[in-house]
Amino acid sequence: MAEEHPGPLSGMRVIELSSFVAAPLGGMTLAQLGADVVRVDPVGGGPDARRWPLAPSGRSLYWAGLNKGKRSVTVNLRSDRGRDLVAALVTAAGTVVTNAPPRPGLTYEELRERRADLVYARLLGHHDGRTAVDYTVNAEVGFPLVTGPAHHDGPINHVVPTWDVACGLYLAIGLLAADRQRTATGRGRRMEVALHDVALATAGNLGFLAEAQLSTTGRPRIGNDLYGDFGRDFGTADGRRVMVVVLGERHWRDLVAATGLARVVSALEQALPADFRRESDRFAHREALGGLLVPWFAGRTLSDLEETFAGTSVLWSPYRAFEELAADGAALLRAQPLMAELSQPGVGPHLAPGSPLVLDDLRVPPAPAPELGEHNAEVLAELLSLTPGEVAALRADGVVG
Repeated sequence: MAEEHPGPLSGMRVIELSSFVAAPLGGMTLAQLGADVVRVDPVGGGPDARRWPLAPSGRSLYWAGLNKGKRSVTVNLRSDRGRDLVAALVTAAGTVVTNAPPRPGLTYEELRERRADLVYARLLGHHDGRTAVDYTVNAEVGFPLVTGPAHHDGPINHVVPTWDVACGLYLAIGLLAADRQRTATGRGRRMEVALHDVALATAGNLGFLAEAQLSTTGRPRIGNDLYGDFGRDFGTADGRRVMVVVLGERHWRDLVAATGLARVVSALEQALPADFRRESDRFAHREALGGLLVPWFAGRTLSDLEETFAGTSVLWSPYRAFEELAADGAALLRAQPLMAELSQPGVGPHLAPGSPLVLDDLRVPPAPAPELGEHNAEVLAELLSLTPGEVAALRADGVVG
């Protein structure tokens, strides 16, 4: 964040021992709000340092995207001296976020002996310590078996690591809650969040689990239809596809009015009979309603739809590929205030997101991710008061990268 607008977490310092998505996302969320987040990796990088997708240079776009705005220190975590160095960094910072397996000298109990008011946030796979990743958790909870076409046989995974993202944000929120309590009481806190718990909680909060317990039939696969109301995709005259969603009577009324199908819809209501002001009837007769709307959409181009639906409450959007968003000078991306030009070492200039949060009309622009070990000397001098000679000796001994 620009110096003239320090973030709300300015002055907060976090040591991050992490890899993959959830924990790095939690750390980056804090960094984008002004915290000084120091990511500690093994010398040469962790298991996510070269994860796909890759830039033409071979550098990981995944790693760069999830570590924007942090500082980087690389340490030999297999050595006693390296772990003691990291423990000293945690002691100086007072806050640590991790999804790494506990190492000797870096457990909560050992770190708390060094600093009684330690805030320690740890990400787990399962609550009992068993390992898990987004894709295995998603399989356990049930979503792949209600995803996809109605008559498809077998699971369908989604491509977004939903539980990683949700877990990373829970991690950031929990850490902030613990830090707030420490500020008020002087007391530290150990906080844990499990990936499986986040997925299970979300399935419960959205009613999937209660429905499965109370219903005599399981939830069906319905393809791109919206469960419980009317919504589906349609093809247009110019070969595009759009998604249309109804989430209430007003949306339905505006859709019918905009398409000029009020008389036909009214006749269908009388013939069935049904009352399409009710979401249950719209869902029950979605195939008949879709049949009315398919030819209307097929006879119009995307620009026709933009003109017709302008000023209405109709919920709709064209389907776009990532390539379309990035094409033509990235005009679609440049139109988004979230996005800004970022020059990432090893990757090159490209449009990247800052924080989605807008504070007092201010947006946090994206900051480059660090090079691995870029801030070794800087962080060790700043947090541990090590001299350049002492840092050089550690480097010579292979303790730091």
